[in-house]
Amino acid sequence: APRGRWGPVGAGRGERGYFAVNHPAPTDAQSAAYLTGFVLVMFGLVIAGPWLTAAAARAVARRTHRPAALIAMRRLGDDPRAGFRSVAGLVLALFVTTATLSIMSTIDANRSTLNGAPEVRKAVVDTPLLGPEKPVLIPAVPDGVVARARAVPGFEGMALLHDNPAGIGASQDGRERIVPALVRCSELAQIPVVGHCAPGATVAAVDRNGVLDLQAHPDKEWPSAPVSADEVARLPVFIIYATTDDSPAAKEQLRTLFAEEFPSYLARMAEDWSSEGQKKLQGWRQLADVVLLTTLPIAGCSLAVSVVAGLSDRRRPFAMLRLTGAPLRLLRWVVGLESALPLLVVSALAIGTGFAAAAMFLESQMHYGLVSPGLTYYGLTAFGLAASLGIIASTLPLLRRITGPEAARNG
Repeated sequence: APRGRWGPVGAGRGERGYFAVNHPAPTDAQSAAYLTGFVLVMFGLVIAGPWLTAAAARAVARRTHRPAALIAMRRLGDDPRAGFRSVAGLVLALFVTTATLSIMSTIDANRSTLNGAPEVRKAVVDTPLLGPEKPVLIPAVPDGVVARARAVPGFEGMALLHDNPAGIGASQDGRERIVPALVRCSELAQIPVVGHCAPGATVAAVDRNGVLDLQAHPDKEWPSAPVSADEVARLPVFIIYATTDDSPAAKEQLRTLFAEEFPSYLARMAEDWSSEGQKKLQGWRQLADVVLLTTLPIAGCSLAVSVVAGLSDRRRPFAMLRLTGAPLRLLRWVVGLESALPLLVVSALAIGTGFAAAAMFLESQMHYGLVSPGLTYYGLTAFGLAASLGIIASTLPLLRRITGPEAARNG
């Protein structure tokens, strides 16, 4: 799947025939493990919901002396499953949506604005096609091809990034061995969007991720490599990076030129790659929104049915309370508190658990710190909770009808 980078190229991070342009994608076993973990967390929320409801009810009961709160908390403490059952659907929806949108927002933030920085959108990059075997790299770019590229109206600069079979300047990043590309400083100066050489250097060791990133890094100073420019020129070329004045004609001409001359390579522009990633992420965001918006009415109907059923089951006790002088307002407070407390307490747990699950996934798989999912998420969440509270309030007028004196009669 698109990673917010230009795409896969030659071997680099210890994977035969592949260059992971970002962190490696999770394997099938890892994906299954994380999916299983998320399902187990959802089961845990369902199991912990009644317990948390009872614990919250006891805590509130210890700190209040209001009759309505005491009655409501006593009932929740006696039967927390019934109090939680009505809000279980909304709680699970909040967990899934929180985790999903948090992961997507973090990926979006760390992998750049998916459309690419303005400077990067001026570039055309030619990289080897991905395949099961190590790709055959270009031994050298003919001078005639370079001359034709420079003759394109709107052409600004071009650099050839060479293979590094000796592993010059390689470093270790956790489990991965990162082998930089080698580029002559005279060429790197032509594409300042990706950085520059150290003063006095003739060859730079360039992180392939940094070059292929959709973000501009003009202030990045790449370390020098202990190899001569002539030796680098004899190494195979695996990335051709050309920049233009951002005119569509210049970019299309360069892409056509590279495609004709190097058919085993794939010439792409920033918008080619970013548009794919943007569409997928946008689709996932819309799916998460649909899940939340679809689940909210269902959970709201379940909540309304549960509240009405609870009122029907207790019509006689409530009628007796009214006959003994309990005001109707007190009974409404009892019903409202019984329904609102599980909703708010367990929803907070679900949201927090969703953030925690997303943070652990992102850190373990991508080494990303969690990024806030944005105003859409908070708006939908607030709307869902407000709508649920509104549904609870809409059932309270039934108390007057079902708790009249006739409901207190036996038989």
